[in-house]
Amino acid sequence: MGPVTTQLDEQARTIFTDLGYTVTDDGEEFRAERDWKSVHVTVTEDPAETPDSGNYRCFVTSEEQAPTLRDRLQRADPEYEWAIISVEDDDYEVVRAPPCRGTAV
Repeated sequence: MGPVTTQLDEQARTIFTDLGYTVTDDGEEFRAERDWKSVHVTVTEDPAETPDSGNYRCFVTSEEQAPTLRDRLQRADPEYEWAIISVEDDDYEVVRAPPCRGTAV
């Protein structure tokens, strides 16, 4: 995935922490864990590439990039459950994939 601003990365971590997740660095991504669920979180401003594997994934991107990323994920139809968090200034919106194989993100 493309380069990420520190501000977007910090916002993503704050969103998950505020939702009650424990946030742990995991290479270029981070993991957000709560109860039995572990979500791999990718913060990106360039939705050109998406990971091929995982169980639960969440992508955090700017509001203007969210539709492009959603379209890319829908076309790719990955094996994992996914969601997108669209961030604008200090506000965010959660965009979920339609229900598919397995449990919702």
